[in-house]
Amino acid sequence: MEGGVVKTRALRSLEALRAFGVMLGGSIALAAAAAASIVAVARAVVSLRRPSTLALVGTAVTALYALVIRPWHLRWGTEPGDAERKLPGDELLPKDERQILHAVTIDAPVEEVWPWLAQIGQDRGGFYSYKWLENLAGCEMTNADRIHPEWQHRELGETVHLHPAGGLRVSVFEPGRALGLERWGTFVLEPLGESRTRLIARGEVPRGVGAVAYGLLMEMPHFLMERRMLLGIKERAEARRA
Repeated sequence: MEGGVVKTRALRSLEALRAFGVMLGGSIALAAAAAASIVAVARAVVSLRRPSTLALVGTAVTALYALVIRPWHLRWGTEPGDAERKLPGDELLPKDERQILHAVTIDAPVEEVWPWLAQIGQDRGGFYSYKWLENLAGCEMTNADRIHPEWQHRELGETVHLHPAGGLRVSVFEPGRALGLERWGTFVLEPLGESRTRLIARGEVPRGVGAVAYGLLMEMPHFLMERRMLLGIKERAEARRA
């Protein structure tokens, strides 16, 4: 019995290591390359030498990301006024924190979009994102292509699984309006007339040491997966309407 418990714990540790490796591996490699480029250029300048072309290119790309690409992806899909909207779940975000704000407009009414959002979860409808990448991390994900009535409700505090080993707790659940997950953010549906919907995802950008770790490791994977998720919901809602 004890041997079985130890083996199970070892397998869970390996699964967690695999998941974090897939999720963070690319970010770690890019951050290391950026740091190496900047250090190489700084050393060359101090030594009055011409930096290598590779180091200059790496430093230029890093500056481009910090000044142009990062501000764009932190506000991907947004329109004037989105940042000022009062949305469910705002009271759960720390005041005066910088926010991640992503949005997409869907050519379908709220009542046809909500069921797709309500059933997200590794053990339910999936996240409509890059399934191959999620499964590479051991998520055992399947993305639903139809609405399941039995998956339409969540309780506050209930866990929405991201991986068989765990997930995030529900912080907001307003049927037809909003779904919030702790440490992720809130997904809100705003009606645009009778036949269109604005799907807005709002979360916080950590500050201090947490901001550095988040920016280096989690920010880009979070953007890529959440963007694909919003587009996945849009595609399914519009296809069903068509």
